[in-house]
Amino acid sequence: MANIKSAKKRILVTKTKADRNKAIRSGVKTAIKKVYAAIDAKDKAAAEAALLEATSTIDKATTKGVYHPNNASRKVSRLTKAVNAMA
Repeated sequence: MANIKSAKKRILVTKTKADRNKAIRSGVKTAIKKVYAAIDAKDKAAAEAALLEATSTIDKATTKGVYHPNNASRKVSRLTKAVNAMA
């Protein structure tokens, strides 16, 4: 356990940030699952709506520094490709 005041604060701050990042990541995963659920249900309109929501969620996570921009771009690209492949 840390004895120095600044080290104790670092532990608290790190825990807070980790919890925040975990919540944001969880939200992104949920949004992605909704897109794939709509694709599996063969519902193009719902898939497109879920894609917009997921893209927004991923972009917000990237803005907050939870995801690297390339990682976010890859996620959005794969989702878009999957929705477009429904035809």
